[in-house]
Amino acid sequence: MRSVKNMTSGSPLRLLFSFALPLMVGNVFQQLYTMVDSMVVGKVLGLNALAAIGNGEWLNWLILSMVQGFAQGFSIRLAQDFGAGDIERLKKTYDTSLRLSVLCAAGILCFAFASLRPILRLLHTPAEIFPITVTYLSVIFAGVPIVMAYNFGASVLRSLGDSRTPLKAMIAASLCNIVLDLLFVIVFRWGVAGAAAATLIGQALSALICYLSLKKIEVIRTPGAERRFDRGIAAQLLKLAMPFAFQNVIISVGGLVVQFVINGYGVLYIAGFTATNKLYGLLEIAAISYGFALTTYVGQNYGAGRIGRIRKGVHTGALMGIVTAALISAVMFLFGRQIVGAFISGDPKDAAATVEIAYHYLCVMAAFLPVLYLLYIYRSSLQGLGDTILPMVSGGAELVMRILTILILPGLIGNEGLFWAEVLAWAGADVVLVSGYYIRMAGIGGRLEKKTEKDGYHA
Repeated sequence: MRSVKNMTSGSPLRLLFSFALPLMVGNVFQQLYTMVDSMVVGKVLGLNALAAIGNGEWLNWLILSMVQGFAQGFSIRLAQDFGAGDIERLKKTYDTSLRLSVLCAAGILCFAFASLRPILRLLHTPAEIFPITVTYLSVIFAGVPIVMAYNFGASVLRSLGDSRTPLKAMIAASLCNIVLDLLFVIVFRWGVAGAAAATLIGQALSALICYLSLKKIEVIRTPGAERRFDRGIAAQLLKLAMPFAFQNVIISVGGLVVQFVINGYGVLYIAGFTATNKLYGLLEIAAISYGFALTTYVGQNYGAGRIGRIRKGVHTGALMGIVTAALISAVMFLFGRQIVGAFISGDPKDAAATVEIAYHYLCVMAAFLPVLYLLYIYRSSLQGLGDTILPMVSGGAELVMRILTILILPGLIGNEGLFWAEVLAWAGADVVLVSGYYIRMAGIGGRLEKKTEKDGYHA
């Protein structure tokens, strides 16, 4: 079976790392083009344009997170069906999830355009950057079907153990995006709309690469006449995916509240937080990759009833995450000031103040990066078990911690309080996820161990 990997046997460390490594490389390229976007905008178009993109960051994430939530939620069932070796059910799940993805993309597209201006007004977006933000997000939101196509295709491939094709897709998209960024913004002078268009064209290329790969995988291929929408499976898929999507929405709402407060501190703070938030992707590259690896690993082993392998894999993943986070933190402390400075231009005094804001924020996040990595490890493990409710609850914990921190701490310790909202949100989520994972495993352990013994499996 082309590009498919069964993760129910073999060393968890080797499997997780070999699966995550291509994802890390792919995420590096994804962050590369995101950073190039911001660098080109910040250096060529100035602080207002950079602040405008940053002002729309959480609203953009709100829409993107719904797309990702449905796509990744559907893939959980695919991984479990594949791990169980039930190919007929796998094909039905794939066909049904494909049709659901089209419907979800249409609904999210309508919501995105209906909410754009009202939400920007609620955020008290400064007048000087409001029209720039609207222009940028309008182009980005027009590409929601493209984003869904890539995320669905990549999620299906990962659920079947293929992390290399999404890597190839992301490399192609990144290189395409970088070239078009330079062409559209610097040569054609299309402004932020050019940067957004470059992103969408790159994503369309990545979606095409994933689609061509999916067509060649036998275990999900069904003749057109035999494809059908299974209502029972659709209900199960939505039961998995809707809490996943809602969890991301909850997290995004907390981010929007943070953005509302930051907007009150002026364009320099908005630009400084934007510069650091563009590095956020670099900070969590390995965390996202380990998370995808564990969702697939746990999902397949849960489908096969292998409780011992699940425990061993999650413990291995947690250790990998902590070590990786410590290494990335060290790099950010040493070189973070120079990195954030690459995004910022303009009046020397304003630029220097913006760099200080960005670097301070970066250092706070880097110091507590292991907390973020554990969040991804345990959240993804629960999702692999088919539990999307506890991760949704953890999103609620993030929401509460972000809002309380951003509304209360600045009044107690001044502007310093602004920098702690993200870190304390991670900590709140960890309390729910880590405790929830061990409670969940204790509850299902006996049943799965009996299945393991009956079927002759060994951890």
